[in-house]
Amino acid sequence: MHLPFPKNQPVDWRTVRQRFKEIWGYEDFRSPQGEIIQTLLSHQDALVIMPTGGGKSICFQLPALLSQGLTLVVSPLVALMENQVQELKQRRLSAALLHSELSSRDRKQTLWAIEHQKLRLLYLSPETLLSAPVWERLVRPEVQINGLILDEAHCLSQWGDTFRPAYRRLGAVRSALLQAKPGSKIAIAAFTATADPQAQHTIQQVLQLQEPQIFLQSPYRANLDLSVQIAWTPRDRRQKLLRFIQLGDRQSGLVYVRTRRDGEELAVWLRQRGFQTAAYHAGLSPGERRQMEAAWIAGTLQFVVCTSAFGMGIDKSNVRWVVHFHAPLLLSEYVQEVGRGGRDGKRSQALTLISEPTGWLDSADKQRQQFFQNQMHKQQQVAQKLMRQLPDRGEVNAITRQFKDSAIALSLLHSTGQLEWQDPFHYQIDRAAKSQALNQSQATQQMTKYLTVRECRWSFLLQAFGFSQEAGALSAKGCQHCDRCRANSRS
Repeated sequence: MHLPFPKNQPVDWRTVRQRFKEIWGYEDFRSPQGEIIQTLLSHQDALVIMPTGGGKSICFQLPALLSQGLTLVVSPLVALMENQVQELKQRRLSAALLHSELSSRDRKQTLWAIEHQKLRLLYLSPETLLSAPVWERLVRPEVQINGLILDEAHCLSQWGDTFRPAYRRLGAVRSALLQAKPGSKIAIAAFTATADPQAQHTIQQVLQLQEPQIFLQSPYRANLDLSVQIAWTPRDRRQKLLRFIQLGDRQSGLVYVRTRRDGEELAVWLRQRGFQTAAYHAGLSPGERRQMEAAWIAGTLQFVVCTSAFGMGIDKSNVRWVVHFHAPLLLSEYVQEVGRGGRDGKRSQALTLISEPTGWLDSADKQRQQFFQNQMHKQQQVAQKLMRQLPDRGEVNAITRQFKDSAIALSLLHSTGQLEWQDPFHYQIDRAAKSQALNQSQATQQMTKYLTVRECRWSFLLQAFGFSQEAGALSAKGCQHCDRCRANSRS
């Protein structure tokens, strides 16, 4: 392990490149890796949007390893943390992780390492970061913290309102740590493969980024062929999937479904037809999930039938196809999931199956979307009702014990501008503030538009993610990497 740069000393860029080569074996950085690393070594905030497989993790790992003190990496999934930490440990680098599935012995060992400043990188979820045993150690004045990284930052805007309310409290973390450590400097950087302009705004606002350097790379991938097919009945949907997989000639792939039940039923149906596959979802034990991931990476399982819980951070370069048996509700989910195909730069196909537009023959897609919107509406109603009962100021753990569903209610009140976090644990309600509308229904409409668009699909995606110039250029010539452009060129 190399010694870090002395505090407040200028960064020697030749040394940075030398250590990069020693640790990872590459001669030089890919653009914009070098610029991002310089930004973080200079303790500036950053928002980084790079396509899947673009080398995001190196951009925050190297500055952390070359800096004094601890860098906190907030990550949404255990599998994602384990993969990155395992790779760092194999290189004999100072990294650890904390999550609820750790053994008591491993947990104590990591907490000891935090106290004695033996770590450079600590991976943990938002919930673990804000748990009492961890937070109590992190706020100790002697524990030096130099950075907070939010990996897969789209999860903040995608899950923060309802599914993972702890995300909404992350913006108060820096100020609370700085208050406990006078004279410290903590930079925040958010990394993701997909964030449209609205999500970018949410990430910056919630994390309270201060004049961040923004790095935006187009999600366009010329080796990724996009197509959408109508399935007229539930039976036709399964038959279309079957034919597509058979044409894949036993190549590696992924089948995405929306629910655990759908995944298990479809995996059984496919196994009955001779395929080596399994259903992956959040209901499996940690051991079962790790075993399935390893089997897929090794090729023992040709493909996995999975919910959105699968794939984030799992490094498999030769995925030749991705099928959405059910379309995701949000474009950001879609781009994340299709982006797992073709990371080796070779051609990969992404097929999405949808019900016929009227929903008369198969109403499942419409029902799924309606269910999602109804759930959001109910949760917002509960939040507004609870707001009338909650005290103006409170401590989150005490309030969640007293009021059912209050964790989500507090998160929704924060996202609608009616609540502020004084620190990661204490809130204040602003009863005079007018409730701001949430944009989730607009986001689901955008996904529907993508599925039914008659022009270039890649152009639509680029426009949606804020790359208007690239979208226009692609639309003018046709990408030839989507079903719409191929159909138009034949006509």
